[in-house]
Amino acid sequence: MLLAFDVGNTNIVLGVFRDGKLMRSWRMETYNSRSADEYGMVINQLFAYEGLDPAKISDVIISTVVPSVLYTIQHMSMKYFRRRALVVGPGIRTGLVVKYDNPGQVGADRIVNAVAALSKYGGPLVIVDLGTATTFCAVTENWEYLGGSIAPGLKISSEALFEKTAKLPRIELDEPGMTICKNTSASMQSGLVYGHMGMIEYLCKRMKEELAAYTKSTDPVRVIATGGVASMMEKGVDCIDHVDKMLTLEGLNYIYEKNKKYGPDRSVSPEEQPEIQDIVEHTTR
Repeated sequence: MLLAFDVGNTNIVLGVFRDGKLMRSWRMETYNSRSADEYGMVINQLFAYEGLDPAKISDVIISTVVPSVLYTIQHMSMKYFRRRALVVGPGIRTGLVVKYDNPGQVGADRIVNAVAALSKYGGPLVIVDLGTATTFCAVTENWEYLGGSIAPGLKISSEALFEKTAKLPRIELDEPGMTICKNTSASMQSGLVYGHMGMIEYLCKRMKEELAAYTKSTDPVRVIATGGVASMMEKGVDCIDHVDKMLTLEGLNYIYEKNKKYGPDRSVSPEEQPEIQDIVEHTTR
């Protein structure tokens, strides 16, 4: 079985795959200060609740946009699952041709999403990931990653209003049902939620036009959305063709399959355990 980690700024989404099929998935809050042992114990409890045997994990793969957590998850993998994790980054096989000015600047999550979306839906595509940041990525049917846009996510925008103004409250992110609102909380909900929907509509429209001009393809450009608030956004926009909440985890499985036959055995031998223990203890200090 494969254990996959998608480490974001707000949440870690992890899942277990057996023979390419996602069996279980969980979401936990990202803590920079949490130790390898703490992550290991939490994950072991999740496994126990679902009746999964940690000893049957044959490999681990990690995608992260939080470098400070990567080291901890890597060594948690070594101690609790006896596996050196495969990390999505430079040198890993994805099948993508990255057209970014500096390919190393593209977030691992955006690469993973592109691999998953192209594998499942084909191209050309616009991929919208509605997480801590809202990212838009354009990919062609020839597996070219062209680039995209990055905007503040819905939750970031909400927190900024609360923290940077004297009288605006912290609110629940929900649709108020109208744009002409008669109280402060509903007015904020309207501006945040419907404003985000408007941004998605506009950016997707522009990106579809630019992508169609680049590819000169007669195939329609489809929009795939993922991330925590994708379902809420889909209800208010016309441009989203598919919502795929597990897109990033499935992308990690696709990337693992592309790389497993090239990499060395990542199992940890008993002789290495003292060294691993020293490393893990260092990460908890």
